[in-house]
Amino acid sequence: MGDVSEAEDALQELWIRASAGDSGPIANPRAYLYRAAQNLALDAVRARASRQRRDGEWAATQRDPSFAEPVDFMPNAEAAMLAREDAVKLSAAIAALPAKAGAVFRLHKLDGMPHAEIASRLGITRSGVEKHIAVAMAHLRRAMAD
Repeated sequence: MGDVSEAEDALQELWIRASAGDSGPIANPRAYLYRAAQNLALDAVRARASRQRRDGEWAATQRDPSFAEPVDFMPNAEAAMLAREDAVKLSAAIAALPAKAGAVFRLHKLDGMPHAEIASRLGITRSGVEKHIAVAMAHLRRAMAD
């Protein structure tokens, strides 16, 4: 069998089967025991080969990323719900910004407009744009922390 522990397990299984006495009278007990032991040994060898093949196939899938199980990047229900709640809270906080700070924030953060263009459009200085954005960010941080 190639492994002492497997041979011991097979011997124990043979003893259990022989002592069960379910087979009825046996004409040649010695031949019966040899055949039963041979069958158990063959079963063990087949099981080992099957196990090694299965383990080898599994190991191959671990090395080859094309066989890997796809990863689900979708957030779980709780994370999705918390994200929606945060989005609603942020939207309400943006709506509650002071008028000038809200306009500057929306133009810069949501529309992607540079500071110089915002200053030109609203007729304020670049420094004024930066101060309005700072006011808006402070307001939003406080609102989101609550």
